[in-house]
Amino acid sequence: MMRLNSVIRVLQMNKKIYILDTTLRDGTQMAGFDLSLHDKLLITEKLDEFGIDYIEAGWPGSNDKDIEYFKRAADLNLKHARITAFGSTRRADRNVEDDPNIKALIQAHTNAIVIFGKTWDLHVKEALRTSLETNLEMIRDSLAYLKEQTECGLIYDAEHFFDGYKANPKYAIETIKAAEKGGAEHIVLCDTNGGSMPWEIGKITEEIGEHISVPLGIHAHNDSGLAAANTVEGVRSGAVHVHGTINGVGERTGNADICTVIGILQVKLGYECIPPDNLESLVEISRFIYEIANTIPHDSQPFVGKNAFTHKGGVHVNAVLKNPHTYEHIDPETVGNARYIPVSELSGRSNILNRLKKYDLEDKPEEIKKILKEIQKNESIGYQYEAANASFEILTRKILNMDKSFFDLEGFRVIVEKRNGNPVTEATIKIKVGEKTHLTAAEGDGPVNALDLALRKALEIFYPELKHMHLTDYKVRVINATAATAARVRVVIESAYKEDIWSTVGVSENLIEASWIALVDSINYMLMKYNIKEK
Repeated sequence: MMRLNSVIRVLQMNKKIYILDTTLRDGTQMAGFDLSLHDKLLITEKLDEFGIDYIEAGWPGSNDKDIEYFKRAADLNLKHARITAFGSTRRADRNVEDDPNIKALIQAHTNAIVIFGKTWDLHVKEALRTSLETNLEMIRDSLAYLKEQTECGLIYDAEHFFDGYKANPKYAIETIKAAEKGGAEHIVLCDTNGGSMPWEIGKITEEIGEHISVPLGIHAHNDSGLAAANTVEGVRSGAVHVHGTINGVGERTGNADICTVIGILQVKLGYECIPPDNLESLVEISRFIYEIANTIPHDSQPFVGKNAFTHKGGVHVNAVLKNPHTYEHIDPETVGNARYIPVSELSGRSNILNRLKKYDLEDKPEEIKKILKEIQKNESIGYQYEAANASFEILTRKILNMDKSFFDLEGFRVIVEKRNGNPVTEATIKIKVGEKTHLTAAEGDGPVNALDLALRKALEIFYPELKHMHLTDYKVRVINATAATAARVRVVIESAYKEDIWSTVGVSENLIEASWIALVDSINYMLMKYNIKEK
């Protein structure tokens, strides 16, 4: 252990772990997990707010969306995270300065670059079809050129490292030494096939610490269900740089789940992965990603799942009411979760209080009970408020009799027809503001757009500021798919005004009705928040 990585000794003193989140890159390689450019930018800001150190956002040389993302991301006002581009070493048949992938990494103008190369001699021979020595040159050349041409932090992903080390340890070590010589600031050991066991990860990571002096990282896939365990074992054996995705999304069976990894490392083992005050946002970031990607949450997910602290069995409930530690490994509030006992007013009380601090409800148990009861009732039919902050606020104000009626609907009608072979949608709406009634109509690119335009057209007469509010996103999810065409749908609408962005939710068996509920909440929230008066 004479050449034990010096950073391990620092780790033993301050226990700081750097987190690289690759939800936007590796995560989007999962079937069914798709993100628009707008989604990726929203997630970037949320990850930064959460305290992630590096956001690996995409491969700038691979597609137009990622190229545009890096242009737009440069204008984001991030406080903490370093935007990171991803790419491969130069091709075997090209000079590094002529390689299009290397050029794209430089042109992305990011704060950091992750570049991967081959470690396993099998891949060098069978996938790259080149010599072992040429592969070493590719690794050295690529990193050295990037270091010369940019001021980025350079992270080297040693792809298939553990399989490569087990097959040919001497050559695997030569590849990471080539990366170190080329200028890598972190060398990340990758279990790309996800087949390694935790004891193998620990042993090999510790051995590698004797051969290189730059900080080590760990990048684990979940093909054996061990990605989180392997990541933790990597850290315990010297890695100070961790890769993963929120909720463990990723190709095949996914990547290490950052939520689980942070829960174990920071709550259980005393490492610092994110600012301590942000731990209570762990559930929030998990559910935010589910909603943005329009995917169904995994209720039994450790730490952040809806069922992670749910107690249903009679013996468990009896014990946990006497002492929560009997059936809870941590206090759920530590990570922003809540104890839930079905058909009980005890579920989520502290969570509600935390979200409603400004209403001073600590000594108002009846009001809290009403809010909890209404939330539970709504959630039973499909509502989710984690990513619909504005609807939650409006619901609470209604229950507390603090809401204000800005307008009343007297009726609307939406017609869809074909004209000259093209679908045309028209919405007619009648509203009442105070004692004044207004009837108007609008055409749109579908029923929801037409209804939105008609409603705004009517209301702008009374509230001109609505001209500057606009919808930025619209998502629909079928809740009870087994009901087929009679299934309920949940609609989440994102709206923006000035620098403010908020989300609202509506649920119904009727898509138009669900959209209407979310749309009305969105407008009422803006009028309420900015205290806009009728003109």
